[in-house]
Amino acid sequence: MISEEGKQMGIYLTSEAIKKAEEMGLDLVQISPNADPPVCKIIDYGKFCYQQTKREKDQKKGTVQGKVKEVKFKPNIDTNDLNVKIKRAREFLEKGFKVKFSCTFRGREIVFAENGKKIMDEVSVALQDIATSDGDSKMMGKMLTMLMTPGAKEKKVKIKEMNVGDPKEE
Repeated sequence: MISEEGKQMGIYLTSEAIKKAEEMGLDLVQISPNADPPVCKIIDYGKFCYQQTKREKDQKKGTVQGKVKEVKFKPNIDTNDLNVKIKRAREFLEKGFKVKFSCTFRGREIVFAENGKKIMDEVSVALQDIATSDGDSKMMGKMLTMLMTPGAKEKKVKIKEMNVGDPKEE
């Protein structure tokens, strides 16, 4: 049995442990039932539940739910318009969201699908410092899509310095 302050009180029978907890005006909570003997702690159970839910909320607060933001454009987009879209996507990636890029083709634009591929390549090059592409761009019907996730793979190039000294003569 463990006291409210966290000190070990020793091994007690269940009935004795319950009486001690009632004398203190607290609850007896079983912490690890699989231990031999089972470990119990004397605590205020309501306060314990409150602190546990508060801890869980704090853990969830810092995480992003894995939402996907979408950036759409056409294959004949102007460079300045594309730069605005890239800037917006960069903001999403910095916040931790995944970003899906969609290039939609209307009518005969599908004949020039390579224009869409070029734009997707420009986007991936522009954002490669903060994001990684999940595969190459894919054509689905009349839509070319690409998914990027935050966190670029850090490509660290290690330069080995060779100690070139005077050759030793034997």
